Amino acid sequence: MNLRSLFTRKTATLTLAFLLTPSLIWAQSVESSLFRIDRINALILVVVFSSAILLYTRWAKQGKPLFLRKIPGLDAVEEAVGRATEMGRPVLFIPGIQELDEIQTIAGISILGRVARITAQYETPLMVPVRYPLVLAAGQEVVEQAYTEMGKKDSYDKDTVRYVAGEQFAFTATVNGYMMRERPATNIYMGGFFAESLLLAETGNAAGSIQIAGTAQAEQLPFFVAACDYTLMGEELYAASAYLSREPIMTGGLKGQDFIKMIIVILVIIGVVLVTAGVGDWYVHLFEEV
Repeated sequence: MNLRSLFTRKTATLTLAFLLTPSLIWAQSVESSLFRIDRINALILVVVFSSAILLYTRWAKQGKPLFLRKIPGLDAVEEAVGRATEMGRPVLFIPGIQELDEIQTIAGISILGRVARITAQYETPLMVPVRYPLVLAAGQEVVEQAYTEMGKKDSYDKDTVRYVAGEQFAFTATVNGYMMRERPATNIYMGGFFAESLLLAETGNAAGSIQIAGTAQAEQLPFFVAACDYTLMGEELYAASAYLSREPIMTGGLKGQDFIKMIIVILVIIGVVLVTAGVGDWYVHLFEEV
């Protein structure tokens, strides 16, 4: 090996070491630091998300008008209960077939409170079949509270909410039999539904009932859309509590989430444009660790 080649190899080694040292120091500092600088994008997202919810909640408490898109299915509830009152027939409400710890069941129980207040006001019979004991206890509590708030506690019947069956299709068969015998004027399905959704909705349709459904199970939505008069799709079920109550904390949370969704859509569109133009690698890297 001559002197020139030895000098060239040592120069290359030193240059490589010079280029790699800062990145090694950066990697070591990231691993040893209490503050993850590489995750600061997640911190920014949390701060923006929390700020949006707090700001909208404050505006709601101050009485500022916050626009909520109309949900026809919820607006039709009072009309449907009024129809049942005129016909002298009961209202059937099913809060899904899931346990109480499922968010769809909680949303359904929340809507049940609104429906129970209307049936109490009009003194219309209400029937709420459930599949689990905890849902039974929560449903009875909500319905009793609704009748008490409307000054109709004497009209409250503990059997309004009743346990039917723990097995999925035994529950469905029992409810379908009730529909054909009693022919309720209004059927309301709000919560998580699975293979029984079309069986319930078709039977209700055959019984001549006006039907309102809402679920976040995307695969069941086509059945409800086909067989029901009104359908709440996906997140409309979760927005129902804020829509019906107009309570400031719920309304602020709903508006804050909508604001963040709008920001995410704008960021996605910007990313698509940059990546399509071939200059979006740095932009994609910003969101890799979020």
